[in-house]
Amino acid sequence: MIELTRANLEKYRKAILASSEVLEDETAIEVPMLFPRWVAGIELVAQTRICGDDEKLYTVLQSHTAQEDWKPSETPSLFARVLIPDPEVIYDWEQPDSTNAYKLGDKVRHNGKIWESLIDGNVWEPGAVGTEALWKEIN
Repeated sequence: MIELTRANLEKYRKAILASSEVLEDETAIEVPMLFPRWVAGIELVAQTRICGDDEKLYTVLQSHTAQEDWKPSETPSLFARVLIPDPEVIYDWEQPDSTNAYKLGDKVRHNGKIWESLIDGNVWEPGAVGTEALWKEIN
């Protein structure tokens, strides 16, 4: 039996963090707590994922040192929330930023309907006036 000492627990934590880096987004979004938690002062590396201040999964867009007023949920120039990790699942529509816009073919649920994005880089609300060329109602 392995003894649960502080040193052993630290080894397990490091092993879990290392293994989380190979997870696909569709799995990673289900367990954001496996990723380093955002706190002011930590060094963040571009293209890695973190658990944000709101407990959601983000991709770091630019390497930087986290600052108190640069929270992932409030700083789209530094962080992109993982929105559609699995194209086979239809998620509720969320207002994206320019860094995590919906892609051509992404499907979302909004106002009781299912919509499909007709373009890459789609940040507009499905069904809003003027978005007929951007979203197609499919259900």
